[in-house]
Amino acid sequence: MRIGELSERTGTSRRLLRYYEEQGLIASSREPNGYRDYAEAFVDRVMQIRGLLAAGLPTRIIKQILPCLSQPRAIHFEEATPEMLATLEEECDRMTERIRCLERNRDAVSAYLAEVRRRKAERVAARTDTPSASGGASGTPSTSVGRGRAAVLDGV
Repeated sequence: MRIGELSERTGTSRRLLRYYEEQGLIASSREPNGYRDYAEAFVDRVMQIRGLLAAGLPTRIIKQILPCLSQPRAIHFEEATPEMLATLEEECDRMTERIRCLERNRDAVSAYLAEVRRRKAERVAARTDTPSASGGASGTPSTSVGRGRAAVLDGV
């Protein structure tokens, strides 16, 4: 199949497919007119590559484990080297730390949003109170609502 069809079937841009080819992640043959021709198996392979990239694996590691991806969504090592196992363990640890960091950031942003919503509700409630709650003829409330605090985020 040509690059356009592979792009359409995988939802991957042609430019990115060319990059995968440059990195040695996929390969094509060339037709006499110079067009790239990809085997049907590359549909699954591209989806595997995209999934591994989305999980945070760099292309240098993906290239090492591609021979072990004989089936979609499964990694099968006949004989995993100690180096490969150590590399994958390091990547797994890195992903776990990234997940923890993302969770902390999500929690900080959620807490900030809850505080902003709470303060907004207080302001709305203060405006709808009786005239005696206002700070005088101008109609401005006599108490000021503090400014929201910025969420403190970890580096991702």
